[in-house]
Amino acid sequence: MYINPPIQYEPPVYRPPSEGRSLLIQVTIGCSNNKCTYCDMYRSKTYRVRPQADINRELDACFKSGLNPEKIFLCDGDALGAPQEVLIATLDKINELWPKVRRIGVYATATNILEKTEEELKVLSEKKLNIAYLGLESGDDKVLHMIVKGNTAAEMIEASLKIKRCGFKLSTIAMLGVGGKKYSKQHVENTAKILSATAPEFFSFLTTFSVPGTPYHKMVERGLIEPLTSKELLTEMHDILKQARFELNPILFRANHVSNMHPLGGTLPRDKDIILRTVSSWISSTPEGVYPKVPMQM
Repeated sequence: MYINPPIQYEPPVYRPPSEGRSLLIQVTIGCSNNKCTYCDMYRSKTYRVRPQADINRELDACFKSGLNPEKIFLCDGDALGAPQEVLIATLDKINELWPKVRRIGVYATATNILEKTEEELKVLSEKKLNIAYLGLESGDDKVLHMIVKGNTAAEMIEASLKIKRCGFKLSTIAMLGVGGKKYSKQHVENTAKILSATAPEFFSFLTTFSVPGTPYHKMVERGLIEPLTSKELLTEMHDILKQARFELNPILFRANHVSNMHPLGGTLPRDKDIILRTVSSWISSTPEGVYPKVPMQM
């Protein structure tokens, strides 16, 4: 979170690792889907769009306190789903207070990308809302259906290409192990296909954990999903990167989320070979039958 913003957030508040020094502004509360079986981030919240007066009051308070953010991130789970007039008013206020702000980011879903017209998205990008974080999770329709993501692989591709056309940089997130052992092979193959087709400017991996209280956890307990071992998770990472064709533009790759077993990064395709060799060495040195430890903080 940004250093001491004079804001009373409605917790919990989440942001991508790359937004660690951004000013966080809650435009929406919670997640409009809030059905993904593996996720417990916003289950304590009821989704709603915040009143514009409240958003403006917090922005004014940050400005009066002397904050001069280089980057701003609009929360919560998929603030791009807020009405266009709310987003425009918020962006206009930000640009009025901080005309030199470099970047404004947002979580997005394929649904709220596809619900907006290209003209609407272009207006937002012109107002410096210029990076969207898309939780792809998997490129496989069976896995997407199982985790109740709410979108098909075809919709993920359509939304990814659409938002890139409209001036946004796209940061795509995939989840290792989300399909369990049964669907691992098709999860790898179809996730690699979507990455090849969409070429996000940024790409990252998260590791799937069975979080108590989630439907995913109940499925694991009932034996409906068999989690991957540490070696199998690393193998998924290796095989997705190996099978994907990174040909359309350079991609900044990161696997530095707290859920990941090892920090890893580079630029694709330039660093693909060395990244694959690194992951291969981790696979070779990881014992069979060992499972990753759940991080203290997710």
